[in-house]
Amino acid sequence: MAEGRFVSYLRVSTKRQGDSGLGLEGQRKAVTDFLNGGAWSLVTEVVEVESGKRNDRPKLTEALRLCRLHNATLVIAKLDRLSRDAHFLLGLQRAGVCFVAADMPEANEMVVGIMAVVAQAERKMISSRTKVALAAAKERGVKLGGPTHHLPAQAGKAAAASASIRSGRAQSRADDLARDIAELRTEGAVSLRDLAAGLGQRGLTTPRGTAWTATAVRRVLTRIEAA
Repeated sequence: MAEGRFVSYLRVSTKRQGDSGLGLEGQRKAVTDFLNGGAWSLVTEVVEVESGKRNDRPKLTEALRLCRLHNATLVIAKLDRLSRDAHFLLGLQRAGVCFVAADMPEANEMVVGIMAVVAQAERKMISSRTKVALAAAKERGVKLGGPTHHLPAQAGKAAAASASIRSGRAQSRADDLARDIAELRTEGAVSLRDLAAGLGQRGLTTPRGTAWTATAVRRVLTRIEAA
């Protein structure tokens, strides 16, 4: 059962999350549920909108300052969510402020110290793996750094093959329609609209299953004439 004074520290990674409350409400509820019951008071709630990769945390610094001023305990929602955040963990360890995590109330300074060491090592490994992956992608022909990644040679060939298949199907469809179009012309259909109406009257649709239009008929005629 919670007792004493508390300063709540909530953090989200993006401004959009901060503006929308996405992620904050869940953290706030976890803190509220933890403090439910007992003789406690919440000095204030501090919200940080900052990426976990950055080391400057002005709101965390402010929360720790308030804890020292009010002899309060820092309460956070989820310690496991911040387990990779070495700066946060080391900050807790060095601040000389009591803290509690709603999801792990038994955690103490020793646990946080171990987490901080693991977090630093993991961040270095993630960085190393990212560099290796980027180098491998570059060797495969992927061009990095632009607004889009160009397809490597293999993917380009696959895309060309797929386009060829689609083109072949469209040509086959045009060949199938050639006889009906010739018959409609014999029956007096002159314009593209006449041909579109005639195909519709025969119960025929475009390859996509939609009604014929003058533009769709023109595409078919282009293929027939090019064959």
